[in-house]
Amino acid sequence: MALSTLRAVSRRGHVTYLLRQAQDTMAAPQPPQVCRGIVKQVLSGDAVIVRGQPKGGPPPERQINFSNVVAPRTARRATANAPETVDEPYGWESREHLRKKVIGKEVLFTVETKTPTGREYGAIYLGKDVATGENVTETMVADGLVSVRRESIRGESRLVDLEEAARTQSKGKWAGSDAKHVRNVKWTCENMRSFVDKARGKPIDAIVEHVRDGSTIRCFLLPDFHYITLMISGIRCPMNKLDSEGKPDKSNSEPFADEARFYTESRLLQRDIQVILETFNNNNFVGSIIHPNGNIAEALLREGFARCVDWSIATVTGGPEKLRSSEKQAKEKQLRLWTDYKPTSLSIADKDKEFTGKVVEVVNGDALVVKRQDGTNKKIFLSSVRPPRLPDSETPRPPGKNFRPLYDIPWLFEAREFLRKKLIGQKVQATVDYIQPAQNNFPEKTCCTVRIGDVNVGEAMVSKGYATVIRYRQDDDQRASCYDDLLSAEAKAIKSLKGIHNKKETPIHRVADISSDVGKAKGFLPFLQRAGRTEGVVEFVASGSRVRLFIPRETCLITFLLGGISCPRATRPAPGGVGGTLPGEPYGEEALALTKSLVLQREVDSMDKGGNFIGWLHVDNKNLSVLLVEEGLSTVHFTAESSKFYHLLTTAQESAKEKKLNVWANFVEEEKDEKVEDTVSERKVDYKPMLITVVSREGTLFGQYCSDGPALEQMMENLRSEFANKPPLGGAYNPKRGDLCAAQFVDGLWYRAKVEKVTGSNVSVRYIDYGNKEVTQAVKCASLPASFSSPGAYAHELHLALVKLSKDDDYIEDALTLLMSETMEQEVLVNREYRNQGQDFVNIQRADTKADVARTLLVNGLLLLDERKDKRFQSLVSDYRSAQEEAKRKHLNIWQYGDVTDDDAHEFGMER
Repeated sequence: MALSTLRAVSRRGHVTYLLRQAQDTMAAPQPPQVCRGIVKQVLSGDAVIVRGQPKGGPPPERQINFSNVVAPRTARRATANAPETVDEPYGWESREHLRKKVIGKEVLFTVETKTPTGREYGAIYLGKDVATGENVTETMVADGLVSVRRESIRGESRLVDLEEAARTQSKGKWAGSDAKHVRNVKWTCENMRSFVDKARGKPIDAIVEHVRDGSTIRCFLLPDFHYITLMISGIRCPMNKLDSEGKPDKSNSEPFADEARFYTESRLLQRDIQVILETFNNNNFVGSIIHPNGNIAEALLREGFARCVDWSIATVTGGPEKLRSSEKQAKEKQLRLWTDYKPTSLSIADKDKEFTGKVVEVVNGDALVVKRQDGTNKKIFLSSVRPPRLPDSETPRPPGKNFRPLYDIPWLFEAREFLRKKLIGQKVQATVDYIQPAQNNFPEKTCCTVRIGDVNVGEAMVSKGYATVIRYRQDDDQRASCYDDLLSAEAKAIKSLKGIHNKKETPIHRVADISSDVGKAKGFLPFLQRAGRTEGVVEFVASGSRVRLFIPRETCLITFLLGGISCPRATRPAPGGVGGTLPGEPYGEEALALTKSLVLQREVDSMDKGGNFIGWLHVDNKNLSVLLVEEGLSTVHFTAESSKFYHLLTTAQESAKEKKLNVWANFVEEEKDEKVEDTVSERKVDYKPMLITVVSREGTLFGQYCSDGPALEQMMENLRSEFANKPPLGGAYNPKRGDLCAAQFVDGLWYRAKVEKVTGSNVSVRYIDYGNKEVTQAVKCASLPASFSSPGAYAHELHLALVKLSKDDDYIEDALTLLMSETMEQEVLVNREYRNQGQDFVNIQRADTKADVARTLLVNGLLLLDERKDKRFQSLVSDYRSAQEEAKRKHLNIWQYGDVTDDDAHEFGMER
């Protein structure tokens, strides 16, 4: 047998050998074998890679080059062994035309010649058989997208005729304008962040050019031909490791790497897809792939070829829920990567899975104490979040310094305050995600997703940069049910440089600890006294009446004692740090629990010798001392007698005694001597601070007790907020005499009012919390929400006891003027003397001088004495009579022309 080489053609570095076989015998040539396969990849307009039928192993692949034709070449990027090339005219169109026709389709192919280097030349057919199927080579020639190698053809040829026809009709490459048919390929991207931001999360058309591994592809972005490497976001497939020469090292590759790559390649290679660029990592873009046949990421996870990865799953378009669900299916079936998978989560009883409760304490930045509906307290931790902590490089306890984590760890105080302000006293819903077993001397932790309304507390913390998300092993299921939401929130916080992610604006808290330090306490006391009502944060509750406060305004820590009460102490550590505890007093634990559940606002008033501040602490505008006395958990101390809250304290104590609450459980009231009570009647003196708001022309006064001030302010704030959020519809309310309603004053604000008269559209109202009257329009009145009807009127109607106005209008005007100057816009002291026909008659003193207001008007001749025969008022009546006699002697005002009381004689029909 002799072989002869007919011709060797060298073109662009590729050598094609055309061989013919000469036979010494007269045997007839064998027809080429017809094979069947699926087109995996189109290399150019004249070459494809075909996958054959698998037989127990990976499908064999064969590159088939079309015989007797050549296609224009496409651009190639630079490699270590070859420089970058550019498109030949119509090279891309030729490849694309063939790709769209055959990629992924089953074809018939024949091999006509084979070179010594193993390159195969033949033809492929679309159809059931070669005789009736479409010869793809002839189709490419007829469309003018490949050229015929005429030198390799003998005699007449159908390919030559087809080419001539295409040239005549100016088809494909024979149409000219070559420069317009050359792509400008961008092989690299200089600014990946800018590129991702410019894409704005919109789908971009693309063609997959290469599959590096199951979750990484290379593709062209159309129409600008950016060549990028894309990692599928949210997942990671096993990869083939490379050897020293950069070739796949099968011996060190991860399990299922080849299978995962084949799964992706068989579905995406050279397919038309859309990609959504979401972020980037090193020199690779990260994004999602959109394909009409489904999500490849979900499919890979569902088949056990991939795992979810936390670092990129938060950026997945449409959310990570479907990816997590697909991975869960593979885990349950123990497919491939999950063959040895075993669930790590602990079983939790349904009754303990979810519960609601009120937050009573915030522990640092990741733990809460919740009072459940059954009355028990439970400490829970926010799932999968970690509060701020010192970097590993920093010493946790700096030498020579009293280390206080809450203030010394950057952002921990802000994290705690964020939770405290949002959650203390609020109802929350907790869902137990997992229970972390006790380890490393740390107790067992119940980790929950906590929500207040529709807000996820953990997610809110992370989004503000007050916490970070804990990273887990891939097979660790002990994580928050909303873990992906946490990751997404953290990604946004990092991008916005919020909280702990902002290294340039780290907060510093310089806190002065003046508790039990007499010298420092004396220095701070004037500042706190001048500030008046001061807000603080309770850091620790030692007993029902002793707390540790942080005062933000002065950045100091103080020990604060509740004024005016004597409170039983709870169980406490023994002094000196020797260990052990001291037993508590009866009801001390109950008092401690009540104080813990209530404290919010504080008011510092004075300081004792031990450097502890003594004052009045308010919770929701209620005095905590009064609340403890009211619950029978404290008794009134004698030091309260000089305070403005003494009346409230004594009233609360009497109420607790009657109900026999707690410390008064065994109280027996002493029997009173009724004879003495009947025969001896003394004037009761119990002056209370009050603000006079109105003095009417009839001499009637309206005033507010100073102790009611905080409650009134809170009620007015709530009322205005209610009407701001839900403005009333004008004319919807029809006022009636005696109604309690809301009326809009001239300042545009709403107040509680009582309708006294209705005349057409005019409505006469009295503002029950201030005492003033007004005639307004019906459209400025509205129905009062039911929640604001229960507090009684804060303005009390008063009359001066033992005195009365003259009947002369001129002197009435002067009397009212002086009365207003003595009482209005200042604090006065009021003592109720008696009631007459349901009205209170009082004695009023100025708070500054203790001067009797009624006596002042009497001595100026502007009031008349209205004597009562009660023995208890003899001393006061005598004093008033002497003041009136002095005015008479001086002929002041109503006594200017003598004794006017003569006109009050019986013969003139006047009663005494």
